[in-house]
Amino acid sequence: MQENNRLDKINFNHEVLDDEYLGCSFINCDFSNIIIGNIYFEDCEFISCNFSITKLNNTNFSNARFIDCKMTGMDFTKGSSFCSYYFEKSNLQYSNFYALKLKGISFTLCNLQEATFENANLNSSIFRECDLLRTIFINTNLEKANLSTSYNFIIDPQSNNIKKATFSKNNILGLVLSFGINIED
Repeated sequence: MQENNRLDKINFNHEVLDDEYLGCSFINCDFSNIIIGNIYFEDCEFISCNFSITKLNNTNFSNARFIDCKMTGMDFTKGSSFCSYYFEKSNLQYSNFYALKLKGISFTLCNLQEATFENANLNSSIFRECDLLRTIFINTNLEKANLSTSYNFIIDPQSNNIKKATFSKNNILGLVLSFGINIED
């Protein structure tokens, strides 16, 4: 177990992870192309880390913060649990959040292009200035979610729960495109 440690520039392709990390900071670490299995992270932050194509297996992230991380192609659905986590300035292109319970999750300035949120619970989630180009929202619970500053999304109100969700005049087009109508200025 490691507690309140700063782990800087470690390549976990060559180092073995401990079973438990409490209050640790991972800075410029490389987790790419590895399997993170049976590890518990609590109150940890990951800054400028590379998680590209990382596989998760029975991994628990509790109160985790990911800032300026590269997380392309991550499948968050494979036997892992998340409780209260936050993403900022991170690249999450092609990531899979299928059917996860992500109530209250926060994404700020993230690239979520072509990510999958199908069947996910995003109740009360926040998407601040996120690029959601070709992101999949099908049967997604977006109740009370705030997408007012995000862009490039298409969300079908008939196949998603958007009750009390917040959008802006600038991005409302993403809600009507699925109806195949034309809107002129």
